[in-house]
Amino acid sequence: QVQLVESGGGLVPGGSLRLSCAASGRTFSDYTMGWFRQAPGKEREFVAAIRASGGNSGYADSVKGRFTISIDNARNTVYLQMSSLKPEDTAVYYCAADPLASERQNLASRYRYWGQGTQVTVSS
Repeated sequence: QVQLVESGGGLVPGGSLRLSCAASGRTFSDYTMGWFRQAPGKEREFVAAIRASGGNSGYADSVKGRFTISIDNARNTVYLQMSSLKPEDTAVYYCAADPLASERQNLASRYRYWGQGTQVTVSS
């Protein structure tokens, strides 16, 4: 069992924000860690993912060049640094983990463990 706890969300007028996801319960390095987001009335969509062992990462086209995913294996924590935020980035952001997913896995159904989500609101 893996427990995931997100933090760092908030209301911002554009600019930057960093989300954190602290993991506990299993060997962190065996997992791929992902970030997804869900806006009201929309399906949950892939944002980025990173393989804890090796650090290979993948991004959705909509955030490539603006968001950066990183990992601190010593702290069992994955980060999502978000820059040049736009109102359309407003959503609940979820952290996810799975031992079998690759860093390119963009299907939410392929991730076994989920956090409770953190709200990010970007005002215009």
